[in-house]
Amino acid sequence: MKSILNKELIDITIKRLAQQVIENHTDLSDVVIIGLQPRGIYLSDRLHQEVKQLVGKTIIQYGKLDITFYRDDVRNTLHKANETDIPFSIENKTVILIDDVLYTGRTIRAALDALLDFGRPAKVELCVLIDRRFSRQFPIQADYIGKSIDSFENQKVLVRWKENSDKDQVYIE
Repeated sequence: MKSILNKELIDITIKRLAQQVIENHTDLSDVVIIGLQPRGIYLSDRLHQEVKQLVGKTIIQYGKLDITFYRDDVRNTLHKANETDIPFSIENKTVILIDDVLYTGRTIRAALDALLDFGRPAKVELCVLIDRRFSRQFPIQADYIGKSIDSFENQKVLVRWKENSDKDQVYIE
């Protein structure tokens, strides 16, 4: 396994992503952050905290979205559903979807389908920690990218978070 990002680089990357969100949205009152269950929430929790720290008293609405039953492979394998927690309206809001790795685009396609059950956002932006370029099956592109990597189809990108693993680390194997 080859290390792509260690704890320090992950922390720096999250700070940079938060700065980019704030630069692109001077008024955060119509912006909501939604992390994708299960692995995107570790990044979204941290990004939400970082944005909150940077903007002070401004309230940034934050939710978590489970896409289990919107996936196109739900019939092929058994998936454990997670909790969706979006206690606010996304109607006419800018939604920033957050996931750990953008690979084929299928997860984000499912997330867009699930999101529409909660209303019609004005705009949807995508933030990912790792963008595996040249591997898309759907025409989906991230707006905020922590790190872009080129990898072979048979390689795996493993994102480890201290919340569910021993430490913060991104590997490719």
